[in-house]
Amino acid sequence: MKEQEVEQTLNDIRDMMSKSSRFQSVSGYSIIVVGLLAAVASLITALIIGVENWWPCSEKLQQFMVTDTAARTQSIAVTGLILFALSLLTVFLFANIKSKKHQLRFAFDKRMGQMILDFFIPLVVGGLLSIVLVMQEHFGLTSSIMLVFYGLALVNCSHYTYPIFRYLGYVELLLGIIDCFTMSHALLFWFLGFSVTHIIFGIVYVLLFDRKAK
Repeated sequence: MKEQEVEQTLNDIRDMMSKSSRFQSVSGYSIIVVGLLAAVASLITALIIGVENWWPCSEKLQQFMVTDTAARTQSIAVTGLILFALSLLTVFLFANIKSKKHQLRFAFDKRMGQMILDFFIPLVVGGLLSIVLVMQEHFGLTSSIMLVFYGLALVNCSHYTYPIFRYLGYVELLLGIIDCFTMSHALLFWFLGFSVTHIIFGIVYVLLFDRKAK
């Protein structure tokens, strides 16, 4: 009986240490919102790419956007930057709300700083590489690089939180690699990777972790 109590105590201690060292404040609802934001960004990008058929503006502006590739590229870049900023804001806002509601650890300490650094290193490298490719007018692999380096960023920081983030990273990597071989469907894979996958993952995350948070 005593051996079972000792074993149970050790298991409880391991569980407490795991929870204390794991970043649990990420909210599945924020992941869903990020997916929805990405869907809106994908729609805007589709309108920009096919502006001659879809963009609700004057004929003069339509002609300018169609013939001026730089203008369209800049518009897509601005859309991506806005999406990135809103996504970060959404994740931290929901994390703060969840941490207060469930009394979870949420502080910008050394561990969170390391997690953010591990996440942003692959992300920044991929972003810079994408910018260089766009500047050199090599548009074909841009979406693939975004997906691959985003997947690497998720895998790189997954050990700070739930391991399920690693599997999200693997899915992003797989989509990015497949996208390399189907360049004519770049926007479709971008939509699948940043919108559909996030929404599905967010729902699973809510069911597995958010509802069990204490």
